[in-house]
Amino acid sequence: MSAVSWAVKAQGKPAPGKPNIVFILADDMGYGDPGCYGSKKIPTPNMDALAADGMRFTDAHSGSAVCTPTRYGIMTGRYCWRTRLKRSVLLGYSEPLIEEGRLTVASLLKQNGYHTACVGKWHLGLEWKLRNPPAGTEESNIDFPAPVKRGPQSYGFDEFFGISASLDMPPYIYIDGDRVVGEPTGYMERQGLVRAGVREPGFRMVDVLPALTRKAVEYIDSRGRDPSRPFFLYFPLTSPHTPVVPAEEFRGKSGAGDYGDFVVQTDWTLGEIMKALARNEFAQNTLLIMTSDNGSTNPVMTQFDHRPNGPWRGRKSDAWDGGHREPFIARWPAKIKAGTVNPELICLGDLMATCAEIVGAKLPRNAGEDSYSILPALLGTTGGTPIREAVIHHSIEGTFAVRQGPWKLVIGRGSGGWSSKGLPEDPEGQLYNLENDPGEMDNQYTQRPEMVRRLTQLLDRYKKKGRSSPRR
Repeated sequence: MSAVSWAVKAQGKPAPGKPNIVFILADDMGYGDPGCYGSKKIPTPNMDALAADGMRFTDAHSGSAVCTPTRYGIMTGRYCWRTRLKRSVLLGYSEPLIEEGRLTVASLLKQNGYHTACVGKWHLGLEWKLRNPPAGTEESNIDFPAPVKRGPQSYGFDEFFGISASLDMPPYIYIDGDRVVGEPTGYMERQGLVRAGVREPGFRMVDVLPALTRKAVEYIDSRGRDPSRPFFLYFPLTSPHTPVVPAEEFRGKSGAGDYGDFVVQTDWTLGEIMKALARNEFAQNTLLIMTSDNGSTNPVMTQFDHRPNGPWRGRKSDAWDGGHREPFIARWPAKIKAGTVNPELICLGDLMATCAEIVGAKLPRNAGEDSYSILPALLGTTGGTPIREAVIHHSIEGTFAVRQGPWKLVIGRGSGGWSSKGLPEDPEGQLYNLENDPGEMDNQYTQRPEMVRRLTQLLDRYKKKGRSSPRR
């Protein structure tokens, strides 16, 4: 594996100013997996410490119930259902999803003086060079030694090291900047959910999370040698998504099998980042966020008496809350009161507007269309006024749900994902009051037509206007 070019000349310690921002995105970790969210089976001392030192949100949601759409929303502050991707996810050879010229969190921060890096799972498409254009992007037609275009460095990141998509999707190879590392002369046979495809001979799935952790720590250390400039680190992990491959030292460390052990290793990764921030004297003025891209694939692990998605109904892929309600922990000692729990309704796509407010930037009208700043929530200055008018949820199959206050409307029968297709005799939609019915079991769709109409009109307005956040 080649070294990433992050070595910089040593300089003095930074003057107080813009905070560093580190955004860690677990892959398929559920609301109920961290100890600070109620898990009794999986020890997560670093997440628990982060919550004790910062703020833990209880009503945070990903923009989608699956990987790619959530990542698009995080990077752009725009719901992914506004793009060409109306359902499912991209693959390792898919074309880029982020439109050329669109403002991202990374490009926004770079414009405002930040050094920016992405380490981990990209999963937003890449432009691979084809040997015989315009033939398709089959592996045999990819020119792997050629530069990979329209990756993270085309969207505001100074540095990138990671993989193209999920850990169960080819190609099984690292990308450093815009070049693959090594040569994909090996081959991975299909193993359960792991797709067959080319691999670099030294690429082992069990090594990926440690390798990414090491690179992220190296990046923070490099910024410690040049602390005059604030930095943004976007760190999308590969765990605990399938394949579930905890390193040997983490096996048996949980009471929830290999999956629980992989969550323990995910927590270890967070701990390594926390230690690097402390070692470089960055912790006090760094906004560190730990969250997940969607719910866990596992709805209930009966054999371990563990509910990865906590009390919420459903799992990854679903419009029900188990598909998209996330653990969300934020620490910023200089600004956030330690040990606070916040019930504010927020969305991961709010990162864009939040960063803009932190740096004092005004977003253009064609950027961050669905992003709200949660800075007032972080600082405890909302005064009880909700930040968001509503959040729109989206399932793997393209089912919409609208959440406003305690009310949630699902536009269709069933979960919209893998849990349930619903029954023909069911009402054509679902309406739940989450304050009285957090498990989404008492469907009020036929009893409250005025609420169904109101939320349906709200969704239609958001679709028609092309945005849901107020014009700035």
